[in-house]
Amino acid sequence: MKIKAIIFGATGMVGEGVLHETLRHAGVESVLVIGRRSCKVKHQKLKELLLNDFFDYSTIEEHLRGYNACFFCLGVSAVGMNEKDYSRITYELTMCAAGTLARLNPEMTFCYVSGTGTSENGRMMWARVKGKAENDLVKLPFKAVYLFRPGFMKPTRGLRNANLLSRMAGPLYPIWEALFPKYVCTLENVGLAMIQAAIDGYPKQILENLDITQLARTKSGSA
Repeated sequence: MKIKAIIFGATGMVGEGVLHETLRHAGVESVLVIGRRSCKVKHQKLKELLLNDFFDYSTIEEHLRGYNACFFCLGVSAVGMNEKDYSRITYELTMCAAGTLARLNPEMTFCYVSGTGTSENGRMMWARVKGKAENDLVKLPFKAVYLFRPGFMKPTRGLRNANLLSRMAGPLYPIWEALFPKYVCTLENVGLAMIQAAIDGYPKQILENLDITQLARTKSGSA
């Protein structure tokens, strides 16, 4: 099965990394990026739609039909935000996009980037908000929903949007991987695992770091 994917968040570190993997993967036929500003990538597989209001898709709905995967990598840091504002951006925005896509493409596989430690009953505000998003996403009428919970992600070499901490810690990744394999993965593997989940599925709905690495290394997960 060839993947026709929609990507949200391609101007951020995770979305940029996932986009990079989709464009080089033989199993991906086409990619539509939706964002407020251009991802500044040119490729024969790639189309881009700019949208100012991520709570209203009425003007672009006809462009969203016919896709069988969504890789939702849009997100913001909770640092300095109150729960109401963080919930609007992280929960409400996600559910608005996902609800629209579920209605237009019921055969779609939806992959959502959450994070290690996510739980609707968690002590941290961000974990509760993302946990609520996870729990409500799985109720939507998609073909499948996969919840990705990466920890520290080694950035992909040559990409623009890796944050400073990731760039600085990247060279130490082999040490982190050896000592704490349950808490780290590579951004490359996040992208490959999403593609593979859309192609063949995965036995678990929630993918922790070890699951991400394992799924990315399956045969058809290679470019």
